[in-house]
Amino acid sequence: MPGNNPCPCGSGKWLSACCLPIIECDSAATAEALMRSRYTAYVLGRWDYLHQSWHPDTRPSRVSPTDTDWLGLTIVNASTSTVEFIAGFREQGKIMQLHEISRFLQVGNHWRYLDGQCDVSEAGRNTPCPCGSGNKTKRCCGKRLPNDDHWQK
Repeated sequence: MPGNNPCPCGSGKWLSACCLPIIECDSAATAEALMRSRYTAYVLGRWDYLHQSWHPDTRPSRVSPTDTDWLGLTIVNASTSTVEFIAGFREQGKIMQLHEISRFLQVGNHWRYLDGQCDVSEAGRNTPCPCGSGNKTKRCCGKRLPNDDHWQK
């Protein structure tokens, strides 16, 4: 994804002026900036960055690629060291949402993802679409193409 595209994190900035420099330099100024960059790294498949940006005490041995199609990120609340967010995704033909309260700690001069309390659920057809568009799921990411079993965004 070229840097002159909108950043997947939903900030409204260009990727090259938002999460890409954080991913490439591993330096986020705030916990929220790290959270946004980690979401963008999932979208872009930057597995090494995801692994490195995890706190060493909770870091898995590796971060494996997934077939998840990330649809959008909404920040619900952010403080100095916690970020509550909802991330929409498509997996196995279902529109899902991840609602998480993530905790972050600084290690040296770098913010790191520590852990989170999360809830994953299927998005209801008449609930707001988890991509953050403001539309109902059935009129947004849950819309089916005529005569097709594939989802469209």
